[in-house]
Amino acid sequence: MHSHVSLLTDYGLNDEFVGVMKCVVTDMAPHVRITDITHGVAAFDVRAGSLALARAIQYVPPGVVIAVVDPGVGSARRAIAIEVAEGRGVLLGPDNGLLASAAAMAGGAERVFELSNTELHLEAPGSTFAGRDIFAPVAAFLCNGGAIEEVGNEVDSASVMPGLVPIPTDEKHDSYGEGMRCEVTWVDTYGNCQLNIGPEDVAQFGDVLRLVVGDDVRSARITSHFADIDGGAIGAVIDSYGMIALSVDRGSAAEALRLGAGDAVLVFAGSTDAQTSVVTLRSGK
Repeated sequence: MHSHVSLLTDYGLNDEFVGVMKCVVTDMAPHVRITDITHGVAAFDVRAGSLALARAIQYVPPGVVIAVVDPGVGSARRAIAIEVAEGRGVLLGPDNGLLASAAAMAGGAERVFELSNTELHLEAPGSTFAGRDIFAPVAAFLCNGGAIEEVGNEVDSASVMPGLVPIPTDEKHDSYGEGMRCEVTWVDTYGNCQLNIGPEDVAQFGDVLRLVVGDDVRSARITSHFADIDGGAIGAVIDSYGMIALSVDRGSAAEALRLGAGDAVLVFAGSTDAQTSVVTLRSGK
């Protein structure tokens, strides 16, 4: 019997979708506490939702997680429940790559069930609001002590669509030597650009990195906090998730480098006696 439900969606807060989903859960399971992880995932961006859930999952209390970023809603895509942490957690959502990375971060999928027991679902005039009609009532059922085996047929965990986390690759440059091709996985509200690498991945490059972004070449010193970045320069901060994020102290690295999620950044060893690069906007494309 679970007492906590966490929500992550691309619903936004301008419409009633989030509120209605919460109402369904609390009407059926009044004892449940609900936490909003975020409803600000960009519409239809399964990759961004997957990464946000993977970042957050280690801090989520035991219970049920409903994650809905679901451009295939109403189609043949499966709705699934993934059991993790010896049953202390259940992830509910579409089988479209949204859940797999978070499940891996939580120790791996132990059992997976398709939400095929329609007796647990709400009757609805259409099939485009699975958050309300499928995931919310199933979450309430589990929170009321319902057995996960009753939500539907068990399926092979290997059949779950894998996560969408990008992997850095090796890169060689005629002038800069051996390096890595990285990707911006996330730009936060401050304009910090998280890369898909941690400090251990770039340890061989030393304390100063050479960054190649398109035709722009910058130097960035690795640091543990924003205030340690030289005034007006790009820094490579070890962020709160232990990843390397390109940052500007009290400024936006995304704006300065014209970077967005999914953009490539090439990383090489920098010169230890080089000055870190002062921010200047690149010319328009």
